[in-house]
Amino acid sequence: MLLLKHKAEIKEHIIVSIPMQQDLQRRTEELAELNLLEGCFLEAEKLKRDTRSLAHWKHYIQCDGSPDPSIAQEINTFISLWKEETNQTFMEVVEKSKLVLRLIEKLKLILMETPPFDLQEQNVIQYQGSILQLQELLHLKFNKATEILLRQASTLADLDSGNMEKVIQDENVTLYVWANLKKNPRYKSIKFAGTQIGFEIPKILATSDIALRLLHTHYDHVSPLKLVRTEQENNFLMTETVTDEGTKTTEEECKPQESGSLINSEDEIKVEDQDVTETSDKKDSEAEKGELEMRLLSESISAAQLYLIENTTEKPFIYEDNEVDLCQFTTLGGVYHLDILELPPQYKPVKGWMIVQILQEGLQKFTYPPETMEDFDTENAFPPIEVTLKVHENVIFFEDPKVVRWDAEGKRWRTDGISNVSYDAEARLISFSLETFGPLTLIQDSHVNMPFLSWELKPLEINNVLLIVTTLFTEIQIQIKENLCMLISIKIKDKEHVSNLEGKWMSPISFIFALKEAGLNIFPSGHSHFYVVTNNKNPSVEMRAYRQMALLSSAFAFGWSKWNIVCNTTKVIFKAREQPTEELIENPKWVLLMFSGDRAQRLKMDENSDSYSEALKEGTEFHSTLYHMLKDIASREAMEKINNSNCLFIDSVCHMLLSIRFLSYS
Repeated sequence: MLLLKHKAEIKEHIIVSIPMQQDLQRRTEELAELNLLEGCFLEAEKLKRDTRSLAHWKHYIQCDGSPDPSIAQEINTFISLWKEETNQTFMEVVEKSKLVLRLIEKLKLILMETPPFDLQEQNVIQYQGSILQLQELLHLKFNKATEILLRQASTLADLDSGNMEKVIQDENVTLYVWANLKKNPRYKSIKFAGTQIGFEIPKILATSDIALRLLHTHYDHVSPLKLVRTEQENNFLMTETVTDEGTKTTEEECKPQESGSLINSEDEIKVEDQDVTETSDKKDSEAEKGELEMRLLSESISAAQLYLIENTTEKPFIYEDNEVDLCQFTTLGGVYHLDILELPPQYKPVKGWMIVQILQEGLQKFTYPPETMEDFDTENAFPPIEVTLKVHENVIFFEDPKVVRWDAEGKRWRTDGISNVSYDAEARLISFSLETFGPLTLIQDSHVNMPFLSWELKPLEINNVLLIVTTLFTEIQIQIKENLCMLISIKIKDKEHVSNLEGKWMSPISFIFALKEAGLNIFPSGHSHFYVVTNNKNPSVEMRAYRQMALLSSAFAFGWSKWNIVCNTTKVIFKAREQPTEELIENPKWVLLMFSGDRAQRLKMDENSDSYSEALKEGTEFHSTLYHMLKDIASREAMEKINNSNCLFIDSVCHMLLSIRFLSYS
């Protein structure tokens, strides 16, 4: 009886083990196939590297006279030569600023588009230093040009008022300047011709030898640069060293591998055979080295992708009262540099010559209110100045903008010193009372459009998809084609909103940067979970889901599911369906998928089910990847599209999904 029982247990063990072995074998095969497919990210990175390498050559053959900003000698020479140029008019500086802004933009893109594992710290310091030097020099040149303009104020005076009023407008900067030549105490309301922009000034300014300047730069060169690499980025590959060929390998893996002796005890091998063996060993060693380098690069790419969706554990700064948290808020529409200036000596005609006294100290600011006010009734003599500004037409505010001022001493934006703010959304005019002049900007909550209400990614054709993100305030449609992105449309309160970004193809990183600058921020940062109620998913699971969605995106549509917030953080749930073709029905049904990073399954429930269940759909089975899960139901045409998808397209879709993070922020 004992023998029969033992035989029965062995038979039962064999019956159970066979399916487990088959499942393990299939899992191994599926992961191996996925690994091959995800080689597209490695190929895309190699192509992007080649593009970056060609950038210097393309600049060289253009021969347009502009410096290559990534080369320290060229950009330093450019800065030095421009410093030496004097007596440039405001329009001359405006024209020069177009080149300067392009150079700054190039440097920013290098810092943002080059992955951390390809960017040395010394280069980061060099590029950021060049950006700051260009920004400071550009503002200095605008100040010098303003001084030159104000010296001519008496010759440019308006016949009616006797004061000088000038407006100079360009695509990147707008200057409004008013010179108080008559000092009429009743002339306290200043409004620039053809605009609603202006000031209400107190009597003490109306009778002073001053000029008012509003320099609206449509960019922000005041806020601290946000292009500094974090400690986490610098520690991506801590054990890495750089070989002579410029590729990164670990110190242990750089050591030569010891092998057994190739010579027998009797030393009978001929020299020729030894040479052949050494050559063969060298080739094998080079092949192994190449494989090692590719593996390390692939791991670095995965680490960089994972970093995009990892949250920080604590806030980076502690903010004081009235200080603006730049992790929570974003500056929009550029910076308004408001200054009260001392009117410089004016040109005077003398015997056919125009003579002017040039002050060595240059353009001076008029301190308002004065630093010592013991002899003044401050409440009456130095009241706040009423200011009316125009909001930049290319910026979207979903809520009334907040006005903040720059604290030059503390190097931060502050909310105090500003009162009585009113906003006319239709006219795009904002009015407020200002206690003291200086740089101002408008801010909006960076997370006003988070969390998202829903999302959908659907193919238009091979290497061409449409991404739709719906928020509380807007619906944004983005097209991703090959390796470029374009804004298709924006709907605000179900009405189409025209944006200057529509119809412009850009690289994914440039596109993300442009949307943020326009107020269309749908891209969480590592700090966003402190400010938004999120559905945080395991970063590794989330990353793997986006990578595999990108692989399938030429043929399959994916969409938001209400059940994603119900399942735990180690799983994600979303809808999927094959994109309709002529051979398929017009409205194919969505299937509901659950994915945990290493297991995918179709769910029995659907979006209309009454309760949550992780039960497996009848007639389906588990898979290790989303790719193999959907391969079971894919048509031959769909698989052809997937297999023929461009690696740069897949990489671009993946980058956009990683940047939006709708599995955690919906």
